[in-house]
Amino acid sequence: MRRLDAHVHFWQFDPQRDAWINDDMRVLQRDFLPADLAPILTENGFDGCIAVQADQSETENRFLLTLAQQNPIIKGVVGWIDLLSPAVEEKLQEKQPILKGFRHILQGERNRQFMLQPAFLNGVKTLGKYGYSYDILIYPDQLLYASHFAALCDNQKLIIDHIAKPAIGRNDTKQWAKDIRAFKSMTHVYCKLSGIITECDWKNWQRDEIASRVDTVLETFGIDRLLFGSDWPVCLLAGDYRQVVELAASFCSEAEQEKLFYKNIQAFYNC
Repeated sequence: MRRLDAHVHFWQFDPQRDAWINDDMRVLQRDFLPADLAPILTENGFDGCIAVQADQSETENRFLLTLAQQNPIIKGVVGWIDLLSPAVEEKLQEKQPILKGFRHILQGERNRQFMLQPAFLNGVKTLGKYGYSYDILIYPDQLLYASHFAALCDNQKLIIDHIAKPAIGRNDTKQWAKDIRAFKSMTHVYCKLSGIITECDWKNWQRDEIASRVDTVLETFGIDRLLFGSDWPVCLLAGDYRQVVELAASFCSEAEQEKLFYKNIQAFYNC
């Protein structure tokens, strides 16, 4: 069975730019590049990955696109673009086949309704005209806004990163479950089964505490709208790559795994 990883990051560590990587995350305070990931992908039977932006700049785009040109394991790039800019369409016309979509770090915005600004909505709606997807990176408190956002962008291919980051084992996730079910009928919205173990107690997470959240996601999106992502190297805070893969696989039959790990990723990102 062929496998792709729909969500990895690469960076050359810069303490100022990457201030989000604090002292509790020392394992991430170094460079992570394709040469580090390639043997891990091979060991786990993966053909390649989608590289996702970790910094909101066009410099980040150039960095990831250069890595993609040099490293065939990168099958696509999710970059960043100023979606509020009136010049967004002009920028999107600079087509590069390896660039598959864009993401804004909505989880970090003080204005939790940032995504509902008319200019931002216009920017996201413009992406589809040029064949681009949009990754929704949010926390659970933004899910209600995100469902409204998705309803307004019903002709745009969207995907929720990291199942919207429910704080597993630390907070009640009943509200998260209620809010994420709003996407059940929105067939243009997909979800990444990714970034889960880092929302648990990093040292003491258990499959059982994760299972009910995955069940909710499977019930909401169905196997045809779910994509596997490791969130490497961030996942290293709570486990190794193989653990992340085995955890995701444990929730699916073999036929479902083919969709989760390959077919859905290939179709969504056109890679």
